[in-house]
Amino acid sequence: MEKKSTFALYFGNRGFFPASLQQSARDELTRVLEGLGHAVIALPADATRNGAVETAAEGRKYAAFLEENRGKYDGVILSLPNFGDENGAMAAFRDCRVPILIQAYPDELDKMSPELRRDSFCGKFSIMDVFCQCGINFTALKPHTVSPSSPDFAGNIDYFDRLCRVVGGTRCLTLGAIGARTTAFKTVRFDELALQKYGITTECFDLSELFQRTRSLAPGEAAVAAKRDTLANLADWTGTPDHALENLSRLGVALDAMIDEYRLDCLALRCWMEIQQELGVSPCVLLSELNQRGISASCELDVGNALAMHTLALAAGGPATCLDWNNNYADDPDKCILFHCGPVPQELMQGKGRITDHAILATSLGKGRSCGCNTGRLRPQAMTYGSLLTRDGSLVAFIGEGEITPDPIPDDFFGCAGVAHIPDLQDVLQQIGYCGFRHHVSLVAGQVMAPLAEAMEKYLGYETMLF
Repeated sequence: MEKKSTFALYFGNRGFFPASLQQSARDELTRVLEGLGHAVIALPADATRNGAVETAAEGRKYAAFLEENRGKYDGVILSLPNFGDENGAMAAFRDCRVPILIQAYPDELDKMSPELRRDSFCGKFSIMDVFCQCGINFTALKPHTVSPSSPDFAGNIDYFDRLCRVVGGTRCLTLGAIGARTTAFKTVRFDELALQKYGITTECFDLSELFQRTRSLAPGEAAVAAKRDTLANLADWTGTPDHALENLSRLGVALDAMIDEYRLDCLALRCWMEIQQELGVSPCVLLSELNQRGISASCELDVGNALAMHTLALAAGGPATCLDWNNNYADDPDKCILFHCGPVPQELMQGKGRITDHAILATSLGKGRSCGCNTGRLRPQAMTYGSLLTRDGSLVAFIGEGEITPDPIPDDFFGCAGVAHIPDLQDVLQQIGYCGFRHHVSLVAGQVMAPLAEAMEKYLGYETMLF
């Protein structure tokens, strides 16, 4: 999730502008981007007349360069050291399948003579105009012109990096649906064909395969011992029955094997009641551990929120979780309690959780038969939230920003929970309810709605509501 994007660099030129600006731009942009932690690739400076693209023929040469290096870059930075030629840019990017950031150099008031001035301010409009004419998606950020050495540019690159991670990490992925949807949870229905249309392959598994893999692990298996150590250090297991840590460790190894074998990028798990009946545990803490590792895992077979978590995690560069819109918070209209039984990654919690029985399932299964809830509280922090569903062959999402507050929740409130403050919460709840979104919401630390929304809407083609 934290791996920074690699960028392909493009330099635009128009022949009667000063070509001397091209080499200094190439040097500066490379130096700045590498200093920000990004790898770069570029067409060699001697491949074109002035080390930039200023004709349609040179644009086709750049298009060939992109094709030859497909898979080696996550986005393109189209730099305009001066005005730039729109015909060359059209030829270069007609078949570009990654996000494009247009950056234009600013003029300096003491360098406005014909041999020194850039006119990139004007030239940026020309490139944007022809891209709109040709249906080429692009990103343009504020300010309109920006020096690569400025703090504004560093902020723009951070935004574009997050956008590229979402696009690159979502266009072609494999999502695991482990277990069938429960009869009681019609709210998590989904359309596999709609997902496939967007490049998302869903691999469906019966829980019997997971149980068989769990039971077939040999006594003393090294992977089980390693998983036991990981889980033991993840939370406080005081008072849990002897079988709980062992069975959860074995179940965790079986899940890991399925993830590796089928190359799952994220997953949704049918988490009750068969797992409790067959193994005497609840898998909540395993989902917490998977989410902490960056493998987004939702409970209750909520495939839509597994994908929402995945995109949120890519945008934020940190783990996501899936929670219930669960309770009002007294009479505060802009606050509510978000809760789930324990899939929250450690990074989003206030310290270690405590492993407990599932307080609700224990009433029907008996004590000690549903241990695995990771009880704790959400860490106060700014957050981005969202959810996603399939509807009429399309992917539909909502995204908003808010914060997890330090407001108290009663000690006897089980599971992992926190108080969320969301501006105009009552309006948000009305809109998502009328649009048929489910009772789950995904969230991640930090406020990354803007790059995530642009990635979803412009480059991925999702229908997106913003709050």
